[in-house]
Amino acid sequence: MPNVVRRLLAAGAGALGVLAAVAGRPSPRVAALDVAGLAGEIERETDHVTALELAAWIRDRKPGLRVLDVRTDSAFAAYHVPSAEHAPLSSIASMKPADDETLVLYSEGGAHAAQAWVLLRSLGFRRVYFLRGGLLDWMEDVMSPAPGAPPEAAALSRYFGGVPRVGARPNESATADSTVARARRRGC
Repeated sequence: MPNVVRRLLAAGAGALGVLAAVAGRPSPRVAALDVAGLAGEIERETDHVTALELAAWIRDRKPGLRVLDVRTDSAFAAYHVPSAEHAPLSSIASMKPADDETLVLYSEGGAHAAQAWVLLRSLGFRRVYFLRGGLLDWMEDVMSPAPGAPPEAAALSRYFGGVPRVGARPNESATADSTVARARRRGC
């Protein structure tokens, strides 16, 4: 009996060896990356979209636009950008590129969205952006724009149910401090 078991195991191993030779080597679904090109995009910041740009794209119903929230389930349930789909980082690897899609990714402050951007670019997606400053900038620039914000900010804010802030323009040191704080949140 032990010899029969050994022969069966040997035959099974031989069959698996033949299948492995026929099947070939598995190849990852990763597109060839132009690392220098990606670095150039990052340096020129063409991988970013601002909160106001995204708000205008959503309002204007930009064809093929998909807004993807890569935060946790609970964070997405608590609040998300209008029209956003929940797309946790774990689901990014199974996405397939479509020629007519423009993807905008966001997370809390932007770091996870930037990581998802790299993953999607490695999968062959071409029109992929991440929201500069993430949901924090959306809340500040769209839902509650400050006095002195670009003229379209108040209109976009009202469109999305936000409330533009009113009052005197903050003093220069407060403006500089808030600019530094925003830059630190962005991670850029």
